[in-house]
Amino acid sequence: MSSDLLNSYYAQDREHKRLLHGSNQLEFARTTELMVRFLPAAPARVLDIGGGTGPYARWLLERSYSVQLLDAMPNHIARAQQDPTLAGLESAVVGDARALPYAAASADAALLFGPLYHLTGRADRVAALKEARRCVKAGGVVLAAAITRTASALDGLLAGMDADPRFAAMRDHTLHTGLHLPPDPALGWFTEAYFHSSAEVKAEFQDAGFSTVALYAVEGMGNIVPDFDALWADSERRERLLDLVRRTETDPHLWGISAHLLAVGQV
Repeated sequence: MSSDLLNSYYAQDREHKRLLHGSNQLEFARTTELMVRFLPAAPARVLDIGGGTGPYARWLLERSYSVQLLDAMPNHIARAQQDPTLAGLESAVVGDARALPYAAASADAALLFGPLYHLTGRADRVAALKEARRCVKAGGVVLAAAITRTASALDGLLAGMDADPRFAAMRDHTLHTGLHLPPDPALGWFTEAYFHSSAEVKAEFQDAGFSTVALYAVEGMGNIVPDFDALWADSERRERLLDLVRRTETDPHLWGISAHLLAVGQV
């Protein structure tokens, strides 16, 4: 993980309100409904590892969960510490997903909504999953987000960015290796990351000691709807979209359309 590249990208304060705009609203809606489905009931203790400025921590606090927030970016944690809506956090600390500052079996669940794609080395990703598993009690759950291998390629196709030879070269390298390497931070493209195949996600969970892992599309076919904002603003159309995504969330033939997969591992 290159801290310089990540710092440069996240210093632009892109993350704080990202989930409030465009198709990112679908990401948040679907992620939280999967959290409802798989997290233990409140007031369970949840570790929000790589939790950014706290959008999911805030959602959990509003539902009476006990939450400990950790992120690698100091500016994210500084913002969270100053946010009155996050005053109920047990802790908010700068830290590394590969070496968590929490005691073994001290939480009921852990979220990793970032580490699996910001840690570009496989050994590092497995280490982060092992750490999350160490900190969660037997019978608990670890939820981890992965960006799909085709996410950037699909974004580029829909936005016409594939006409730029720099984007096309980056896309081809990602499709071949999983490594997403923007050629110049000044372009504003997503930072250095790892984009998974579904088989890789499952294998990394298994190597981290999880006996079972299930995958769910987050955005699913909602990732490719035209004029997303108009659809999302219409409550009936929004619910029809969510219904379709739910009905197809476990279809592996459609996982590549989704920008994210959510992996659910039982401890």
